Amino acid sequence: MGLDSALLARELAALETQHARRRRRLVETFPEPGDPTAVRVGGRLLRNFCSNDYLGLSHHPALIRAAGDCMSRFGFGAGAAHLVSGHSHEHHALEEELAAFTGRQRALLFSTGYMANLGVISALTDRHDLVLADRSDHASLLDGARLSGARLRRYAHGDAAHAAQMLLAQRAANEPASATALIVTDGVFSMDGDLAPLPELAALALRHDCALMVDDAHGLGVIGSHGGGTLEHTGVAGAAVPILVGTLGKAFGTFGAFVAGDAALIDYLIQRARTYLYTTALPPAVAAASRAALRLAREETWRRERLRQLTQRFRSAAAALGLPLAASMTPIQPLIIGDSAHALALSEQLMNAGFWVAAIRPPTVPAGSARLRITLSAAHREPDVDGLAETLGRLWRERSAA
Repeated sequence: MGLDSALLARELAALETQHARRRRRLVETFPEPGDPTAVRVGGRLLRNFCSNDYLGLSHHPALIRAAGDCMSRFGFGAGAAHLVSGHSHEHHALEEELAAFTGRQRALLFSTGYMANLGVISALTDRHDLVLADRSDHASLLDGARLSGARLRRYAHGDAAHAAQMLLAQRAANEPASATALIVTDGVFSMDGDLAPLPELAALALRHDCALMVDDAHGLGVIGSHGGGTLEHTGVAGAAVPILVGTLGKAFGTFGAFVAGDAALIDYLIQRARTYLYTTALPPAVAAASRAALRLAREETWRRERLRQLTQRFRSAAAALGLPLAASMTPIQPLIIGDSAHALALSEQLMNAGFWVAAIRPPTVPAGSARLRITLSAAHREPDVDGLAETLGRLWRERSAA
C-alpha cells in the first residue's frame, strides 16, 4: 500500500481538533544586538523565556572566536564519522576536558543527546535484560530501551520505592542469571524542573547489583556549586553513577552531547554504539566553541549564582501574585494549566505582551497537564523577570475571573 495522503490529512485534522498540532515559529533574529534574550519572531520583538541557554553562553564572544579560529584551520564540517577520518584534535581535547569536568576516566562525544541515549542503552542491553525508567524520563531514554529490545518497566515519577518493587518483581519472575538490570533517569526533569531521587536510586542500584544511568542534560553546568549537576547537588559520588550523559546545547550554549564513564565503558561504546559509529562527527568548530563554553562555565561561577537569584526572584514574585508554579528549584519553572487550548491561549496572550513562553502539551506531558514551561537564563535582566511575572499574574487573574 502506498502513502495515503488523505489518511495523513485526517490525522492532522484530528490533532488540530485536540489542540495537539505542533507548529514551528520562524526566528528572524536572535539575539537582537546588545540584548542577549531578545528575539524577533514574526516581526515582533519578544523576550525569550523558553530557551535552555541557562548560563547565557550561546552568544558569548569567546565561543564565537573559538569557532571562527577553528574554522580557519579545519573548515566547517568534519567530513566523516569519528572512526573514519572525522575525529579531530578539537574533538579529542573536548572529550578529555569533559572527562575532567565530570570526574570520569573518559568521555565520548555524540551528535545529540537523543543519539547518546539511544546508543548507550541499545549497546548495553538486549532482549534478555531489564530497563527500569522513571515515568517522566525523556523520550530518548524510553526509545533507547525500546530499540534495545529489553523489557522496559516504568516506575512512578520520582518514586525509588516503586522502582525497588518493580525490580524485585522482575527478579522473582525467573529472570536469567546473566540478565543486566539498568536503571535510567533524568537528573533534572525537563518538563517539571524537579530532581530525581539520586541517593535512593544509587542505593537501590548498589543493593541489587544494577547499573545506574543518569541523563543530566538540564543539570550539568546549572546546579551544584561547581556546576557538577544533580550528582554534586545531591551529594552522590560519581562511582555510584557509572553512566553519565550530558548535553552541550543547554547550559554550555553549543550543540552535541557526551557520555562519561570509565575507560572500559567508553571503549565498549566506541565499538558497539551504533549512533556513534554510523554518523558524521560534530563540526570541529562546534567542539572548539564547546571547549570555550566549558572553561567559562567552570570559571565564571557568578553565572550560576545569578541564575539562582533570578529563579528565586521569579518564584517569589509568582507566589505574591498567586501563580501556582510547580515545586522546582531549577531554572525550569512550569505553570500547570491542564487544558491544552487554555495553555495555547495563555502563551499567545504572553506573546502579544512581548514574552515568548512555549505551551507544552500532551504527549510531551501527561494528558490533562498542559503547561507553560518558563525557563530562566543568567542573561535575563531583573526588569524582564519582573515584567513576565506581573503580566502572567494579570492574565491569570483575568482567566480565573472569566
